Amino acid sequence: MLRGLAMAALGSAGLVACATPQPRLAIHQAPSARPYSGPPAPGSTTGLRGTEKPYQIKGVWYYPKADPRYDEQGIGSWYGEQFHNRRTANGEIFDMDMPSAAHKTLPLPSVVEVTNLDNGRKMKLRVNDRGPFVDGRIIDLSKAAAEQLGYGRAGVAHVRVRYIGPAGKTPFDERRIIAAAPPQSESRYAPPTKARVYAGGLPPAQPAYGATPPPKTPDRDYAASLPMVDAPPAPSAPPAPSAPIATSYRIQAGSFANLDNAERAAAQLSGAGRASIEPVERSQGVLYRVVVTAGSDEGEAFGMRDRVAALGFSDATVLRP
Repeated sequence: MLRGLAMAALGSAGLVACATPQPRLAIHQAPSARPYSGPPAPGSTTGLRGTEKPYQIKGVWYYPKADPRYDEQGIGSWYGEQFHNRRTANGEIFDMDMPSAAHKTLPLPSVVEVTNLDNGRKMKLRVNDRGPFVDGRIIDLSKAAAEQLGYGRAGVAHVRVRYIGPAGKTPFDERRIIAAAPPQSESRYAPPTKARVYAGGLPPAQPAYGATPPPKTPDRDYAASLPMVDAPPAPSAPPAPSAPIATSYRIQAGSFANLDNAERAAAQLSGAGRASIEPVERSQGVLYRVVVTAGSDEGEAFGMRDRVAALGFSDATVLRP
């Protein structure tokens, strides 16, 4: 009897175990689907150049691409001295005195046409950098380009940007394009004439009489007694000096706000070639640019650039005539 009761108890326990539901893995589902705003999926950037790959700035992703139909209007700004002689997004050296541009998504390098809608000036520019990362601004120009388009002092302008196409591999592959001349009615700024300052504190003495006195009439009797002598030929006027024409490449070693630093750099470069200092007037003060003459051959100019870089000026750039 005891054995039968035990067997009955075991059978009841088995039936209870079979009736108990087995646990299953729950699948979590988001309450609502949201658009994906993260980085691109792995493998989606295969085959793209470095300047065409998506990138992130301040939590925002940008997707560069060539857009032949790109034609936008918005605010244009400019950048200059704080980035001068630093590398751009595609590895070139930024020179604020050379026309160039920065854009968030157009390929690097490429060519765009920028029109200042406030005065009608327009020019074609090489895009070699990324920016501006400010809401409402569609393009950032170098200081030289902004000045040629007429908004260097204002800082910003209403502009139209139109994509032209890919650019050459180097900045020297494109012809130098200058902004169109402004209308004749536009007034030009002329700086006031500076007063001359003399070492003695006073201007030089002036003749007491106003006009040149008339020549004295010769004595006829005395003139008749003199022997006849042929007058010497009048000396020919020396030829007018022609304006010097820049036919040589130059290497810009660097720009300095302090003249002593510029002179030390020029002395250091004396072993590479003839170095000189070119002062450049700016609103913040004078900037001293140190350059080295490199001759008229482009290949020799780039060889000179390597020698200047070897002397410690790694950001040296070649300036065309």
